[in-house]
Amino acid sequence: MNILLSVTALVLVSTAPPAAPTATPDVGPGGFEMTTYYVALLYRGPKWTPQETPETRAIQDGHMANIQRLAQEGKLLLAGPFTDNGDLRGIFVFKVGSMQEAQELAAADPAVKAGRLRLDIHPWYSARNITVSARSPSTP
Repeated sequence: MNILLSVTALVLVSTAPPAAPTATPDVGPGGFEMTTYYVALLYRGPKWTPQETPETRAIQDGHMANIQRLAQEGKLLLAGPFTDNGDLRGIFVFKVGSMQEAQELAAADPAVKAGRLRLDIHPWYSARNITVSARSPSTP
């Protein structure tokens, strides 16, 4: 459940540009226009290792370049690692047209292709383009 709360918080603070409007928007609770995002949870894969070698460095560099490219294309809204050093290593949140497209984009990541990471992708239904401004803990 904590992962879902974390994903919710991450998507809510994204500042992605708005997508083109659909013909008939789906309106959800509270009157928000809704859409489907695709959340990819990235776990340690069968070839994961904590050692840094020239090969693992090259894979990581490719992984980061892929993240930047997908973000620039507007397909990847959020990406980042979990910091508790568990099997769950990171997250991608895609805003694309289908589960198949999200699966293809995630599977093409160099770290996934190399077996250092494995994927678990889920469609997630949420308010479209919602953002929340950050406040300090003392702000009411």
